Amino acid sequence: MSPTESPTVPPGWYPDPGGLRQWRAWNGRAWTDLTRPYAQPTHTEWSLDAVGSIAWLRNVGVLAFFAGLGLLVSALAHWPGTADPAPRWYAVTATDVASALLVFATVLYARGAVALGGHRALAAVPGLNVLYVGSLVATREYGAGAGRRRLVGEAVLLALFVARAHAQPWLAIAPALVALEQAASLRVLLGRLVGPPRRDL
Repeated sequence: MSPTESPTVPPGWYPDPGGLRQWRAWNGRAWTDLTRPYAQPTHTEWSLDAVGSIAWLRNVGVLAFFAGLGLLVSALAHWPGTADPAPRWYAVTATDVASALLVFATVLYARGAVALGGHRALAAVPGLNVLYVGSLVATREYGAGAGRRRLVGEAVLLALFVARAHAQPWLAIAPALVALEQAASLRVLLGRLVGPPRRDL
């Protein structure tokens, strides 16, 4: 029986229903976009939910966090009453949008950290979970020393940006570097989990 014949088939890797020579992931309700060649084994220590959490984090969470952080720091640096104020309506709106982006990203980072095997308590701390995910990915790929170095490096760059961006706008490069590194690391990790990206789409 194939997953298309019954919705009670458990999630897992099955032959692609489109006839392509590959495995396709079934999430228990529908076919997903996750595929892998037949040459790779179909068993994995990663659940489809974990892979999905990491994919959401890579595709949406990284951008949401760093866009929210940049917008919040900018709005606070130009808050009415500062040396270079923005209109009050803009400052309030920008702060609200930034807060929404940061809350959304915090949820995605928490799910990603847990999927990577992190502790739930650390995964739930806003801001810290961003550094925690970077450390978990570096540890998984290169060992504990690399994870610690990445944690310290990213913490210093982000702290420098938050503390001095109002006086030194060029420091916006710091969170951009962290965002690019995290997105690239998560892309590599996802590539290892689900195989190379499909070229026929």
